[in-house]
Amino acid sequence: MKTTLQIADIALELRRYPLQKNETLQAWDAADEYLIECIEEKELEPGAHILFMNDGFGALSCWASLKGFQVTTINDSWLSQQSIEQNLKANDLGHVAMLSSLDTLPSDIDVVVMKLPKNNRLLVWQLQQVSQLSSKGISIVAGAKVKDVHTSTLKLFEKHLGATLTSLAKKKSRLIFCEKEKQIDALPAATTSFDVPDYQLTLANHANVFSSESLDIAAYLMLQHMPQDEKIKHIIDLGCGNGVLAIQAAKLNPQAKITAVDESHMAIASATMNLANHGIDPSRTHCMVNNCLDGFTPDSADVVMCNPPFHQLQAVTDHIAWQMFCDAQRVLEPKGRIVVIGNRHLGYHTKLKRLFGNAQVIASNRKFVIVEAYK
Repeated sequence: MKTTLQIADIALELRRYPLQKNETLQAWDAADEYLIECIEEKELEPGAHILFMNDGFGALSCWASLKGFQVTTINDSWLSQQSIEQNLKANDLGHVAMLSSLDTLPSDIDVVVMKLPKNNRLLVWQLQQVSQLSSKGISIVAGAKVKDVHTSTLKLFEKHLGATLTSLAKKKSRLIFCEKEKQIDALPAATTSFDVPDYQLTLANHANVFSSESLDIAAYLMLQHMPQDEKIKHIIDLGCGNGVLAIQAAKLNPQAKITAVDESHMAIASATMNLANHGIDPSRTHCMVNNCLDGFTPDSADVVMCNPPFHQLQAVTDHIAWQMFCDAQRVLEPKGRIVVIGNRHLGYHTKLKRLFGNAQVIASNRKFVIVEAYK
């Protein structure tokens, strides 16, 4: 795997964090290189303030820091933020202002450089944030794989910011160019909501929450097979999203402490809001942004529930699921259990049996299975 990004006279050592054994995925892509080349050509003034949005692992932020620009980087992913910090440190680079997707943008931005997010709701939210900045004439450059730049994408830029153009394709990547011409005085509501009548739930969702407009099929199946036992003292909802499973677990197990964990700032903000809105005593709950169960005390939970993602940004990978399972095995008390839902083709039954020595399917439909394993 290549770890050195070489552009002109600059070389940066970049890794994906947390580090994985036998890592095969590199920490930047062709769109990162294309964006860097584009900014180089702009010949910005020394010390110009660049806002990076959705810089996956720090290639953009590290390059700009090395070049002496003032850098602010905004991300919803806690893992991306950790990667940026670690790669800055590894390359002996200076301070970069780090914001979460819930923070207010600085008012003195000269250029906005964006990696297109997968989620269009997050893209719209970020375009609206830029539109609210008081300065007009801010240049916006966005980059992505060619297959992810659609006519509808360009229309969103035009709707919220102004005239939009695209570059020629290069190494299967394309850039979007836009000048800020439009202005909004205030941001719209940060969340939307939907109802789940069967369970008397109303769920608020920030822009980057998975399945933010309706309850996904996997979560609905999981709600029908939630752990319930008066002996349960501590339940962890790992990869909690908007907190729907945490809410139901809290209702069914009123004696239990509930911990909701996700690497998305917007997911944790949504889960915190939803638990409170459904009357769950805040003294019973803890919602936290984290890398799986890093830092959790061994043998401290009775149940871990999870619906593991099989993507990290644009890359398909199973290392997140494997880390979730390994962390759960460490954190569960003896005889504690992990309850996992996932697509049939992902083979979680085999992974759990290999790790725990046992695994059984407790429910399924045509697309998903729920697998349970005991420590």
